[in-house]
Amino acid sequence: MKKAILTCLLAASATAVSAQQRTKATLNHLALYVQDLEKATVFYRDLVGLDTIPEPFHDGKHTWFSVGPKSHLHLIAGATGPHTGDRNSHICFSVPSVASFIEKLAKAGIPFINWAGEKGKVTKRVDGVQQIYLQDPDGYWVEVNDAKE
Repeated sequence: MKKAILTCLLAASATAVSAQQRTKATLNHLALYVQDLEKATVFYRDLVGLDTIPEPFHDGKHTWFSVGPKSHLHLIAGATGPHTGDRNSHICFSVPSVASFIEKLAKAGIPFINWAGEKGKVTKRVDGVQQIYLQDPDGYWVEVNDAKE
């Protein structure tokens, strides 16, 4: 009898937790308004290494990328000028090796900085994660780090 009651309590608790998790917001997508969709697509696909996913519009003005299990990056053509913003507002991607990513940047002739703004330098955070910052073709700031989670 005690085992049956315990089983029911555990099942009810698991159901409550599951229902609670469904009521929390999750990231669906980020959208960046870009001047040149082809350049931006090449940057995020070929340099950053994101996989494109089908987009529903098929109008030549959108590229969608997978950036997580249920999250996307949407590039939308039509911006009339570059984005001007501080690097405190940025998107971040984790890679297996910052050093290998820097090699890709060097081959592509793309500069990067560390958090202090020093060209070609890497920041090592207090938790050991290495990070760099660069700008995409439209001026959006992108952090690349080697965080494992």
